[in-house]
Amino acid sequence: MLTRETVLEQIKAMPETFSIDELMEKLLFIYNVETGLEQSKKNQVTPHKEIKEKYKKWLQ
Repeated sequence: MLTRETVLEQIKAMPETFSIDELMEKLLFIYNVETGLEQSKKNQVTPHKEIKEKYKKWLQ
């Protein structure tokens, strides 16, 4: 979950002019990274070997 502080920091880090798409892309990226880190801490991950086996035909 994003905090107000994180969102404000990211807005301040943006250039003087930017599109809403650029801001949303940046916030979505940060949200996804933070979510992934939380899942990793809770051990809610799939091992690399399992992913490779599951998607074997795609990786050819």
